[in-house]
Amino acid sequence: MEKAVYKIVASEIWQAAQEKGVFEGAGIDLADGFIHLSTAAQSVKTAELYFAGQEGLMLVAADTAKLDATLVFEPSRDNALFPHLYGPLPLSAVIWAKPLPVGADGRHIFPEFVA
Repeated sequence: MEKAVYKIVASEIWQAAQEKGVFEGAGIDLADGFIHLSTAAQSVKTAELYFAGQEGLMLVAADTAKLDATLVFEPSRDNALFPHLYGPLPLSAVIWAKPLPVGADGRHIFPEFVA
């Protein structure tokens, strides 16, 4: 099992979650009924496919040990198992949240230990 899972989210949505004390998801999460997360290995491709060139994003890391049975790894893109959270993400499970800048090549710059 992964030690951490990651969420790419718009800065303003993350800021609202911090003010509220819980992250309930972004648009696609709310529509699908679960929070879409990625492993470290999946995060870069997720950014390329769904957030290409988008500024103002945060990369949020959550400790899987602090998430309960609502965290489920299910087949998704390329039939790989992706972490899905069937409930809100408690801020107590968040390890860190960092800006996810876009480089000169239009690709997001991930922390070394994620990419």
